[in-house]
Amino acid sequence: MTTEALLTTTSASPTARQVWTRARGIALALVVLLAGAVAIAVIRSDARHGELDPRSADPNGSRAVAELLADRGVGTRVVTTLDEAATAAGPDTTLLVATPDLLTRSQQTRLHNAFADSHGRTVLVASGSASIERLAPGVTADPATSLASALSPDCALPAARRAGNADTGGVRYTTTHLGADACYPSERLATLLRIPDDKGGGDTVVLGAPDILLNDHLDEQGNASLALQLLGSRPHLVWYLPSLSDTSATGPDDERSFLDLLPSGWLWGTLQLFIAAALAALWRARRLGPLVPEKLPVAIHASETAEGRARLYRKSDARDRAADALRSTTRTRLAPLAGVPSTQAHTPEALLPALSAHLQGDGQDQHALLFGPPPSDDAALIALADRLDALEREVRRP
Repeated sequence: MTTEALLTTTSASPTARQVWTRARGIALALVVLLAGAVAIAVIRSDARHGELDPRSADPNGSRAVAELLADRGVGTRVVTTLDEAATAAGPDTTLLVATPDLLTRSQQTRLHNAFADSHGRTVLVASGSASIERLAPGVTADPATSLASALSPDCALPAARRAGNADTGGVRYTTTHLGADACYPSERLATLLRIPDDKGGGDTVVLGAPDILLNDHLDEQGNASLALQLLGSRPHLVWYLPSLSDTSATGPDDERSFLDLLPSGWLWGTLQLFIAAALAALWRARRLGPLVPEKLPVAIHASETAEGRARLYRKSDARDRAADALRSTTRTRLAPLAGVPSTQAHTPEALLPALSAHLQGDGQDQHALLFGPPPSDDAALIALADRLDALEREVRRP
């Protein structure tokens, strides 16, 4: 039998049981997080059902303002597609766009072209930077929203002056239109803009927050008065609820990547987590350069070290590594006794002939003992340790 055949290697890969033992804590944490996310999603979906829908009586619905408008002779019609909204625009119609940011770029352009020359009124509710510059050219949304909800009018717009304080605090706007009415300022930036149409009697109203239209807030401040005046100036009200399922007037420029669909808060949160992880890695790796030996604060007996390592080997069922440690140590001690340099103590071709000459044997038993395969169980490992001790005693015997 050749030396290469006798030198076997064992796999240090962990077993399936060991992998499960190490990963079950992480798996349990992921399951808990997933269950919590599903529960929060269900709760939030119930709480936000029918938001800004004039047919909904939920706290975040807008049925109350629709009923009040109906008492004053203003009919409300709900549309959910861009085609219906563009067709409905007219001089005797108020077009309310509930969530303009859901519209794609081409949809925003088409909607603006539809109401720009209609000489009616268009109300944009909480239009952010994703839509305001196309739906209301010359208007810019500030990245920082208003911290206060209830604000005072502080403008000459009759509807705002009659309503008084109202919950318009939300998105803040600036405009280049000289004739625009900038109302309800928050830190000198308006949360309500009225931009008149130079070509006729129409106008565009940009509202920073939807609170004055919600059932839960309609009876607060001057919300009801402001909402009725903004939406009741014409006999017809078209309430446009944009939907992600509306594919009208979409083009290749409207395709959004995964990052475009994520809210900005998630992106900022991910960036903060990345920075925190990088700082934690730098903190843990603060000791750069080579390792420097240090004196231990207490003396540790060799027997304690050996026992601790043995317990670790036993806990991980690493009989192969335990056997390698025993054999390596024995070979290191036997080499000088047999007249072999320490650099060749782990070479069978150098160590085994010297031992055979010293012990007057054929060397086959020593090869299996010093360079053989790992033991199959704990009993075989103990037997290997006993045989190695016996071999070393025999070599040391004068």
